[in-house]
Amino acid sequence: MDNLPKDPNILMSFINTKLRDEFRTLDDLCLSLDIDKNELLKKLAEAGFEYNAPLNKFW
Repeated sequence: MDNLPKDPNILMSFINTKLRDEFRTLDDLCLSLDIDKNELLKKLAEAGFEYNAPLNKFW
């Protein structure tokens, strides 16, 4: 996760853009970008964001 944006709002926007434009699921994104899914979920949850799988985005 060192190569991802540090600011949680920018991180959420970055991830949502990737999910919208390039990846069908969060699992696909994490696998492709070599991101620990649990670490990402935790970091964004700490900022008040949660993942909505049917919509494939954080909010």
